Amino acid sequence: MVRAIGAESMPGLVFVTAHDQYAIQAFEINALDYLLKPVIEERFVRAMARAKDRIRSNTADANRQIIELLETIATPRRYLKRLAVRSAGKTSFLDVEDVDWIQAAENYVELHAGRTSHLLHVTLNALESSLDPEVFLRIHRSIIVNVGRIQHLQPGAHGEYVITLRDGSLLQSGRTYAEQLKTLMNNPF
Repeated sequence: MVRAIGAESMPGLVFVTAHDQYAIQAFEINALDYLLKPVIEERFVRAMARAKDRIRSNTADANRQIIELLETIATPRRYLKRLAVRSAGKTSFLDVEDVDWIQAAENYVELHAGRTSHLLHVTLNALESSLDPEVFLRIHRSIIVNVGRIQHLQPGAHGEYVITLRDGSLLQSGRTYAEQLKTLMNNPF
């Protein structure tokens, strides 16, 4: 039965047998207990209690995992829609979808949106975790790009890419981000 089902998929089992030579193998597949015949009632009761406890705890763990999964599905991750940028003594709001690309500048990021750029006091890593990964892609340790703004990708000499945006901006990728760009270049069909 173990060979047919596989040890990792075995349900909780209590072996009841007159042969003690299989005890080690039984516990290798996570048997709950191993009873040798003739079985004493007290020993049988302990084995049943252990089996019931294990089934209850497995059911509780499975229920908890299902509830966590359903909660994740019911409350999908929310990403930033707008950024508050300060300039000349006032605060303006920039729709994230209008950002072409973002560049790290120590503890700031420089947001490039059309012909304008804005400094925002946040690290690139912190901002990246708040951006929709379907829209923004990190292409270098210091650059994130809006994939909808990419016009051309041209392979470089050492696994990098030169990325041309629709506005003519040229960006250089890092070698460690080549796989993400290759994935981006593949059509889904």
